Amino acid sequence: MIDLHVENNVSIVTLNRPNASNALSIELLEQLNQTLDLIDENRDSFCTIITGKGEKAFCAGADLKERIGMNDRQVVNTVRYIGHTINRVEAMRMPVIAAINGVAFGGGLELALACDVRIAAEHVKLGLTETSLAIIPGAGGTQRLPRLIGIGKAKQLIYSAQRITAEKAGKLGILESVVPSDRLMDEAMGLAEKISANGPIALEQAKLAINRGLETDLDTGLAIEHLAYQQTIPTEDRKEGLRAFNEKRKPIYKGE
Repeated sequence: MIDLHVENNVSIVTLNRPNASNALSIELLEQLNQTLDLIDENRDSFCTIITGKGEKAFCAGADLKERIGMNDRQVVNTVRYIGHTINRVEAMRMPVIAAINGVAFGGGLELALACDVRIAAEHVKLGLTETSLAIIPGAGGTQRLPRLIGIGKAKQLIYSAQRITAEKAGKLGILESVVPSDRLMDEAMGLAEKISANGPIALEQAKLAINRGLETDLDTGLAIEHLAYQQTIPTEDRKEGLRAFNEKRKPIYKGE
């Protein structure tokens, strides 16, 4: 259900349930959490790409067929587990790119929103569609989408359960770029390799400074930035960066 491939310091995670639109079943969530742990423990992994198998779906959200047999308490626990897993994606120490190969509805879009960068194929449709099922986004959608595109636009999309095109999602700021389907993984991999060429500890600290700083006032955010900057000073990578600059060569960073 989860495929993991590592190439050039980039971990590629593929949701592999194409016959179920890569929906978030409990088994898939368990495997995804295990995979995220493996990636975070691998110090040679500097960037992660999350995508789905096939061109039909990135992730259609929760597995509603599985949910039919659940009681209310089980549903609440399952939604909490989805939210926990999506939070794990956001908390990964490295930058994470969502390569959205197909539809991303409900929890599928919530998963993408937890990534640092979102690239989508041009045929993709997205939406937080939960209110059409008489529920609300329960895995971060009501919090991450307003922070990304503003309160009014987020409310409009959530209240209407609207499904929008990749082109419109790009204009709203949900997506960083939209590309033809046959270029999606090349585009994502190209960005991941550019990211991975930089100092991995610096990437971790930049992510921490941005994510934590945005949740507070400017003065506190600047203090967080300064503390994060300090973490890069004693590293071997910083010394390597200076040596490479003086020697006019490409640096070789090891995350040390």
